[in-house]
This record gives sequence, structure tokens and C-alpha cells, in this order.
Amino acid sequence: MDMQECRAKIDRIDAELAKLFAERMQVAEEIADYKAKNNLPIYHPGREREVLLRASQNAQPYSREARVLYNTIMDVSRARQAARHAETSPLTDAIKSAVEGTGAIFPASATVACQGVEGAYSHQAAEKLFNLPEILFFNHFEGVFQAVESGMCRYGVLPIENSSAGSVTQVYDLMKGRNFSIVRGVRLHISHALLTRGQPLSKIREVMSHEQAIRQCADFLKAHPEIRVTLCENTAVAAQRVAESGRDDLAAIASPNCAQLYGLTALPDRIQMSDNNHTRFIVISKNMEIYPGANRISMMLTLPHISGALYRLIARFTAADMNLLKIESRPIPGRDFEFMFYFDVEASAANPETLVLIAELEKTVGQFAFLGNYLEV
Repeated sequence: MDMQECRAKIDRIDAELAKLFAERMQVAEEIADYKAKNNLPIYHPGREREVLLRASQNAQPYSREARVLYNTIMDVSRARQAARHAETSPLTDAIKSAVEGTGAIFPASATVACQGVEGAYSHQAAEKLFNLPEILFFNHFEGVFQAVESGMCRYGVLPIENSSAGSVTQVYDLMKGRNFSIVRGVRLHISHALLTRGQPLSKIREVMSHEQAIRQCADFLKAHPEIRVTLCENTAVAAQRVAESGRDDLAAIASPNCAQLYGLTALPDRIQMSDNNHTRFIVISKNMEIYPGANRISMMLTLPHISGALYRLIARFTAADMNLLKIESRPIPGRDFEFMFYFDVEASAANPETLVLIAELEKTVGQFAFLGNYLEV
């Protein structure tokens, strides 16, 4: 059989498969109607295991491939059933209330928690988002979460990801078990400078900064192996410490704005590896707020340690026509080689299909948390 004959045969098989798939989906909808009438859950793991086992046995020697195919078929069938009889939950009810009850305009001013001191990049991000915000500074990221949870501050601004150095893992790790909602996102262009007390670069033997800034300026530091690197909790704090140190051999990597704030001299500026250097910041609130135009959803969840678990989850996003923007995984303390997954998807909670998917995920994955639906500016 030549290539054309093989392709013609596959086309005939595909036509039959498509017809049988449509027929199967129609039956799945009938099952959904029965389940809704009899108050039965959409997800029936025992039945799905039976289908997978039978498909594997009937498709020898392609049992592994058959399992992949039927997992996908069952995922889209379940999604169709869920959409036909939308199940709700306290979470989806709360999300719907937030969509309907949040004001039309993001607040122009507020009391805002930031990590660091004046001049920190979080400070700059807050001033980009708010008109003259009242800012309270905290030594650590945890303090920002606590200030929001306690009601001391309406909002908190936290860095979440840098285009050069990657995710701010400390912030992701602090999200577990917290009571907060992401209500806004902002991108800030990051330009680092080497700040000294007036001495030239040749006199510098130690530099202080946050680990993200150190990573973003790795090439500059490699070119100066005589300079020792000391980590600091914040770039602006590093600048402040240099100003107060009395040392002529100490410098900070921080924003050029900090030079004026702390009476320092900016030597080479733009010392980061890439001029296209941006950091994403999130704004968190104690209460769920979903403003018009919100088009990014963040969530965190756990998945079982079984083959294809992550693949199947991504297939659900695909079936719902959601663009996956980011995946992050972080180890769960006390649980060997188990991970919390963080997802950002392009979606709106104002879309009923989004709420259907969230309700389904609540029931079918492990631990699940909706972190917010927001607009990034």
C-alpha cells in the first residue's frame, strides 16, 4: 500500500471516529441529564477507571496510547457534562458575588503595605498603581501578608516574577494557607545601578542587594570577581545600609532613585543583564475584588502522583479555550517530593464557563485555592 492509499484509509477511519465521537458526546449529555435529575455528581472516578481498563485491554498492543486517548475523551466529556448542568459551590458563589459587587473603578488611593523601605521597587510599583498612596513598609514579605490579613492595610504590593531572574519563590511559598485575593497586577521596568558613598568602582570590595537583583546583574558581577556579594532583604534597604555604613569599599545594587534618597552616587547604571528587564507585581487584598476587565486568573492546587496528572489538567484548560500564561511548582514542606502548582490562565470569572471549570477543579484535584481574577497593567 503506497502513501496515498494509507492516507485515504486514515481519512476513512477518522471520519468514522469523528462520527462515533459525536455519538459518544450525545450519550454523555444524556448521562449528564440523568445525573442532574438524580442529584448525582458529574465526576465518577470508579467508572472512569473501568473505561480506561477496558480501552487498554481492547487496544493491544497500543494500550498505553489508548489510555492517553481515553483520558482526553473523558476529560472533554466531563467538561461538557459540567457545562450542561453547571454545578456551583460556595467558592463559585463568592466569585460570582465579587464580579457583581465590585466597583467599576480600581481605587485611586489606599493604605498599602510594601516590603523594604522608601525607594524599593515595590514602592515604585505602588506609586504607579495608586495616586499618592499611604505606604507602610515592612521588613519581610510575610509582614505584607499579615498587614493585609489583619486589616492594617487595604492592599499589599508584592513582586512575583522577573523577566530575567524568574519567579520570586519566597512570595509563592508564603501564599500557602493565607487569606488573600489578588486584585491587580502591574509590570515595572527595572533598571539597576551601583550605588556608592562617592568612591569609584575600583575601590569597591563588597556589594549588597536582594538575591533577585544579584541574579539580574550576574554578568556585571562576574566581570568584577574582586567584589564580594552579600545578600540583603531588599534593594532599597541595601542602599540605606551603604549610606549609614561609613565604609568606602561598600556599594549597593538598587534603583537609581535610591541615590538621591540616601545621598549616594550612582556609578554604572543599567548594570542588569538585559535592558528588557521587567518585574511583575501583584496587589493583594483581604477581600475578593474582581474589577471590570479582569482577564487573568491565578490559582494553586495539588495533583496526585500519577502519570499524566499534569497533562490532563492542562487538557482541561485547553478544552475550556483558556490560554495558559504561567506554571510554577514549589515543594510542600514536610511532604517528600510533593509539589504545590500555581497556574495563571487568561480567563474572566464573568464568563459562566470559567466558573464551571473552577467548580470542577475543586472536586477533582487535591487542594485547590482560587487566588484571584485581575487585570495586569
